[in-house]
Amino acid sequence: MGWLSAGDGYEVALVEGRVAARATSGRAAGRQLKSLPRALRDHPEVDRLRRFAEWLDRHAASCVAQVDSWMVSSLPVPTGLLARVWPDEAWQSALRDLAVVGDDPDEVGFLRGATEDGELRVVNLDGETVRLSPRTVVLPHPVLLPDLDDIREFAAELGIVQRVEQIHRATWLRPEDLDPKTAEIRDFAGGSYRSRFALASRASSLGYRVSGGYATARVRDGGRTVEASVWIGEPYWEDTVETGGLTWHDEDGRALPPREVGPVAWSEGMRMAAALYAGRVIEEGKNA
Repeated sequence: MGWLSAGDGYEVALVEGRVAARATSGRAAGRQLKSLPRALRDHPEVDRLRRFAEWLDRHAASCVAQVDSWMVSSLPVPTGLLARVWPDEAWQSALRDLAVVGDDPDEVGFLRGATEDGELRVVNLDGETVRLSPRTVVLPHPVLLPDLDDIREFAAELGIVQRVEQIHRATWLRPEDLDPKTAEIRDFAGGSYRSRFALASRASSLGYRVSGGYATARVRDGGRTVEASVWIGEPYWEDTVETGGLTWHDEDGRALPPREVGPVAWSEGMRMAAALYAGRVIEEGKNA
């Protein structure tokens, strides 16, 4: 965005998400000022730019949320759609360097660009830049990526930083020897909070839905929708509260035995439970 006239002797613009000003006359002409002059703080152009900056922030956040949803659910995304949104800086920031899989499920690459005709430019695991034009691509959940440790090591060599947490996302694998009678997972139960409000606030701040006495995460895994739930206490309870067990339900509300939970739903449920447990109150003298 260019500089806009704002009263006598000043111009304003958005610079790195903030309203900046520069003088148009005098010794400082053409130079950006360190702070916004008092005379401009209520100027209509400044107000318009502030509101535009707020919209850009909301737009960027919505792009990240959408891409995160595609990734967590490993949904096929049309390459034509990626090509259309790529010129938008917010979309590009959310998508750049995500691991993608095209027609060959064993061929993983990091997304670097998209052309108008739907061709994707990716860096494969041999370090070569190649062009792909599948009808759709998947932004796979990391628990589904083969040789994840090797991919992480290669990404570090390339200096890859992802706006949407994917390859460095914490993952959990379901134990092969899980007892068939197990109804809930209690690895992260017993995390104490001073109040139910504090625990519910942490869940909300992490992006989880709070409904009744539970924090929940809804995931699409293997073609079905699964909801992971962690007990966080009765609403309006004012005393101390502890995190409860982790359970899963299908889209009809039927409880799923943990042994029937798919890899993505298992990992995301454990990730939620671990994140809630991590915010617990730790008394002095006790191990974290």
